[in-house]
Amino acid sequence: MSGSASASGAAPCRFAHYFVVCGIDTETGLEPDELAGENFEQSPLKRTFKSKVLAHYPENVEWNPFDQDAVNMLCMPKGLSFRTQADQREPRFHSFIITKEDGSRTYGFVHTFYEEVTSPQICSAMQTLYQMHNAEHVSANPSSSSSSSSSSSMDSLASSLDEADSPSPPTSSSSSSSRGGGGYDASRDTLYVSKALCLITPMPFMHACRSFLSQLHRAVTDASGPPPLPLESYVHNILYEVPLPPPGRSLKFHGVYEPVACQRPGPGELPLAEFPLGDAFSLLGAENLVQLFTCTLLEMQILLYSQDYHRLMTVAEGITTLLFPFQWQHVYVPILPASLLHFLDAPVPYLMGLQSKEGTDRSKLELPQEANLCFVDIDNHCIELPEDFPQFPNKGEFIQEISDVLLRFGLSPNGGVPPRTLTLTGAPANPGSGPSTPGRQRKAAALRELEDDGRNGNLAGEELAVLELLQGNATLERLQALAKRTGVTVARVDALRAGVKGQAPEGHGGRTASEEEELRNAKLNVQLREVFASRFTTMFADYEAFVIQSAPDLESWLTNREQMHNFDKASFLSDQPEPYLPFLSHFIETQMFATFIDNKIMSQWEEKEPLLRVFDGRIDKARLYNVRAPSLRSSNYQRCTILRESAQAIEQRLMKIDHTAIHPHLLDMKIGQGKYEQGFFPKLQADVLNAGPTNNNRWSHRTATAQRRKDRHRQQTEHLTLDNDLKERYMQEARSLGKNLRQPKLSDLSPAVIAQTNWKFVEGLLKECRMKTKRMLVEKMGREAVELGHGEANITGLEENTLIASLCDLLERIWSHGLQVKQGKSALWSHLLHYQAREEKLEQQQAESPVSAGPERRKSESAIGMPSIRVSVIQDMRHIQSMSEIKTEVGRARAWIRLSLEKKLLSQHLKQLLSRQALTKKLYKRYAFLRCEEEKEQFLFHLLSLNAVDYFCFTSVFTTIMIPYRAVIIPIKKLSNAMTTSNPWVCVSGELGDSGVMQIPKNVLEMTFDCQNLGKLTTVQLGHDNSGLLAKWLVDCVMVRNEITGHTYKFPCGRWLGKGVDDGSLERVLIGELVVPSAEEDSGRGCRTPPLQRSPSQTRRISITSLTGRGYKPTSAQIQEAIGEAVNNIIKHFHKPEKERGSLTILLCGESGLVGALEQFFHNGFKSARLFQKTVFVWDFVEKAVAYMESADQMGDLQETAEPLGMTCQSLCRYVNAINSTPRNIGKDGKFQLLVCLGARDRLLPQWLPLLVECPVILRMYEDSALLRDRSTVNALISVLETLHDFPITLETSLVKGIDL
Repeated sequence: MSGSASASGAAPCRFAHYFVVCGIDTETGLEPDELAGENFEQSPLKRTFKSKVLAHYPENVEWNPFDQDAVNMLCMPKGLSFRTQADQREPRFHSFIITKEDGSRTYGFVHTFYEEVTSPQICSAMQTLYQMHNAEHVSANPSSSSSSSSSSSMDSLASSLDEADSPSPPTSSSSSSSRGGGGYDASRDTLYVSKALCLITPMPFMHACRSFLSQLHRAVTDASGPPPLPLESYVHNILYEVPLPPPGRSLKFHGVYEPVACQRPGPGELPLAEFPLGDAFSLLGAENLVQLFTCTLLEMQILLYSQDYHRLMTVAEGITTLLFPFQWQHVYVPILPASLLHFLDAPVPYLMGLQSKEGTDRSKLELPQEANLCFVDIDNHCIELPEDFPQFPNKGEFIQEISDVLLRFGLSPNGGVPPRTLTLTGAPANPGSGPSTPGRQRKAAALRELEDDGRNGNLAGEELAVLELLQGNATLERLQALAKRTGVTVARVDALRAGVKGQAPEGHGGRTASEEEELRNAKLNVQLREVFASRFTTMFADYEAFVIQSAPDLESWLTNREQMHNFDKASFLSDQPEPYLPFLSHFIETQMFATFIDNKIMSQWEEKEPLLRVFDGRIDKARLYNVRAPSLRSSNYQRCTILRESAQAIEQRLMKIDHTAIHPHLLDMKIGQGKYEQGFFPKLQADVLNAGPTNNNRWSHRTATAQRRKDRHRQQTEHLTLDNDLKERYMQEARSLGKNLRQPKLSDLSPAVIAQTNWKFVEGLLKECRMKTKRMLVEKMGREAVELGHGEANITGLEENTLIASLCDLLERIWSHGLQVKQGKSALWSHLLHYQAREEKLEQQQAESPVSAGPERRKSESAIGMPSIRVSVIQDMRHIQSMSEIKTEVGRARAWIRLSLEKKLLSQHLKQLLSRQALTKKLYKRYAFLRCEEEKEQFLFHLLSLNAVDYFCFTSVFTTIMIPYRAVIIPIKKLSNAMTTSNPWVCVSGELGDSGVMQIPKNVLEMTFDCQNLGKLTTVQLGHDNSGLLAKWLVDCVMVRNEITGHTYKFPCGRWLGKGVDDGSLERVLIGELVVPSAEEDSGRGCRTPPLQRSPSQTRRISITSLTGRGYKPTSAQIQEAIGEAVNNIIKHFHKPEKERGSLTILLCGESGLVGALEQFFHNGFKSARLFQKTVFVWDFVEKAVAYMESADQMGDLQETAEPLGMTCQSLCRYVNAINSTPRNIGKDGKFQLLVCLGARDRLLPQWLPLLVECPVILRMYEDSALLRDRSTVNALISVLETLHDFPITLETSLVKGIDL
């Protein structure tokens, strides 16, 4: 922050840029503030009136032009508020932030107090308003409710917000009754109005500004007489004579009554952040705050909600400072003025704060979109999270470490304890801390007294004694240090020590209680921030290795920024521990991460961005201290080790002040000026405050020469680098996603400006859609092209899920842009429901009127025997609605998007939905994205491009739902016995399970069945019971379709099932492949999937035995290559993460699987001549070999062989016999397949091969040239098969059913 905050210019190192006074303008009188959502039902004292900037000094500062409307709006976000003597009139403090177009920030600190109204016109105007209000109230229904019901959701949002500015206590009964009668009566009541003093500074020195402003206010209200000097002297001093402290130094300057100190972190420390993090943790609790922090990192929409502006600012600034080294890149408005409520409609990530009113609860708040919203109710200490978002890595240990820090400072990590900030007069600033019961208050008070006792050094005697003992004992000290290093916490001792050391009353060089508080806050802040920073230092310790530096110079990099890949995400993720992946895969897609990497790349050509410099410094330091190689992928939690040093640095600076500014002094004012009335803040003398002192001042002189030096340097470098404006423009464009909207223009609120802002939103959404779809395509296609074992495919599903989740989020944001009236949490789903209701009504009308039906659908021939599925938005919605697993609207919308994406219908469905223009007009305002015709077309076109790749994002996510399947068995028609007398059965298996055996109605050969999601289908077992005369059956293939997603699988067979034909099999295990829809069926989708490139396959797998007879003979080189390829595919399979492995069965038994390759090997040189027309199979050879071994064993021939060989012999015989004695009717090829699968599973194949080779049977059944008789080839095969031993091969139950080993 320090870097971006100070702009360049004449003397940007002044502590404060402006001093501003806001309040009521007696000239213009009372002006109601329409923009703040006026509500005339309110009593006049509670209404909102316009405030004005009464004065600001100096007139203008060239490097930070004064934005009058923005400052006025943020000093008094609710406008003026009035009080009478009966109300509470405590002064309040809050702060705000203005983010400029280029992302730089200035801070405002505001002290608001109440001043008596002396103008008779305003008092009488207020009285008149009251009389009118009462008259209306009596004439209207006297018991009418005081809040109007409003049509538009945004208006009701406004009306729920305009109760009073701060809660008033229940007044005494007498005054309340008199007020109830007349409200405000000029003759009886004194009227007060709010006034604000504000300092605008380049850096967030909150404590210093707060102290200075409260002293200034005290000077006019103090009964003990006027201050030592005129007020002008103090204001002039802070504006012109107090410099910013240099980095790593502290500075003291003088307020009206006491000195004020501030300090600035050095170049290697975390940047300045003074907002009390302790308060944020006390309000929300460590758990909630970490969840909020995670939402911020993932760039969700975040809405803070509280009665107190300062709380909004504390939480917002707290969260954004914890992001170090990253920075929030989107809309950031910690205090959203009432007139800007339409900004909640923004379809981009934002972090905004909204002031709540007492008495209104969350349920009344109508927000335009909530699908991706994190709602933080600060006053009730609770937080509503978006659905399914990933948890922060090591969340439990992380929260524990934060809690330890909080406990050391005496704060409860559980939250819900309002922070004990004292307001300026000393009353606790803690309006309505949620539902507080007397019991709860008592408990809190007791807790507080305990804490205070500890803090004042009044620990119980024995505790002090224990501590003294510990402090005096060297051995114990060493033990404690050792325990610390090994990570054992000695929290109790620490807490004792912190308690005793923490605050000796008025000790330490006579510091006041407020200085103590400030020091304690500063130490707590820095320690909490260090804990967060150290998480990122460990998580991203190696990020530099994955940054892709591709451009030769800055200019070419900026020009091609859009097209470039800057970070190797896949490799980075494959290097991370498994539990971190869900979070990291989302996080590295964010704008803040992209900007961080951009800054890293740009640091080759220009000065490092300050946050990056600090972060890189820490990583280097960590590398020096611990060589991180071994712990690279471990997810062990490493605690932060530098808490003590970081706190010490701050303490030393505040103990020993480095610089003292010039004392305030008398200015050159005319005698008699600068007088004022007690209790009223005077109009200051503009002539002395608008100009700085003449340059006889040490530091301004020094900076002037430094500035001249800088200018010279800049002129020299300008010839070398880009023209700065050009660079700035490039950078703007490079990061424009939502960025040009970082800060809404607070000043001009004409409809034209709002329209332009919305236009920017529309353009931003379209651009985001283009980038996202392109990214999804590139990811997916790249992966289909190169399934590189570890590197590429490693994170497929995870990354795909991340991208799809972010697409769902984008669609929700598009659908909630410009909604007329919000209904339900998901804008997309509510639009779909409207559409469904209309269509179903139309269907009914058509059903009632017997008009001719629409054109008949053509049946496509591609899916033989499969009736085609009608493309229907409604049908897909019904599927989703019938899924009881999904409980929320947001969940339903996401499921519907996933289903449409998997069916390649997303673009078509949405086009259909938006084609009902009357509905779109009814639901959306004119400026909404969905009503911008051209952009909408482009958007649908981008989504259409996603049809080029296959997604299984529905099937793979909803694994427990019931899905209807349709199975069709297609016999080979040419042969007469397409009809069979036997009873067929089928069992379908997929990656997630199987359907169990199901009988198929005879001669129908088609069935539908419901079954829990099987995932991608892998095998079908098909068989029959061999009953009747026509028991032989020649099957072409089996087709199975998932009726929800429309995916159709084909299981080629092409062989007989029956005794005495082919290999005598009555059942076969068929391996499936996904059918690519034909062109005509797909024409509706507009964009077709290129067919998957498969190995040249035979349409049906005919037994190799019958093939060899037809002259198809692969060469020995091809056979060996096929085996190597099959083994390779199995190894790659195990290198993928478990969820993405797909089916191992296909790799074993499918096309070009291991079984097929080994079959070819065994068939090479096999004498399968048809002796008496009887085909010989490889299984026959195995059986003969086994028979030979068994007989040899009985004759004792094998006794001499080495023991292990004998064991292997027995194992082979055992397996072959088990396969032969199975109750299943599998044929000889099926048996060979089983033997290979079992051998691979139990790691026996390489041991069996030598046995078969040694067996004399081989001489009879193989030619001399056979591969099986070539020793070197067999040895090579054995070593290839041995590589499978490292992997746990598991077989589908459908393969090994009924085998008893």
